[in-house]
Amino acid sequence: QVQLVESGGGLVQPGGSLRLSCAASGSIFRINVAGWYRQPPGKQRELVASIISGGTTNYADSVKGRFTISRDNAKNTVYLQMNSLKPEDTAVYYCNCNVVRTDWVTVNYWGQGTQVTVSS
Repeated sequence: QVQLVESGGGLVQPGGSLRLSCAASGSIFRINVAGWYRQPPGKQRELVASIISGGTTNYADSVKGRFTISRDNAKNTVYLQMNSLKPEDTAVYYCNCNVVRTDWVTVNYWGQGTQVTVSS
């Protein structure tokens, strides 16, 4: 009923930038909190950044000042601008949205993940 499609991952050199997008579609009434998580190789998934419907944001200490999360409520899309990328940012990045559906049920949805590799 609701799908999240991520895009924008890829290979980038240290110091470079990438912009991830997460487009939500389907039976959406409203997206409450939306977030980006990442899972480095051999490690657990961790929260990178989150944004609530009013626009308040939260960041992991490791990305503060380098990453920016934003959202376009009209397009049901969430973005993650990643600057000054480091090799330790290499991970699969996942979008997560807490969605109020049109049937008034609230469900957490995950995207399929997009690979980000930072390497020279």
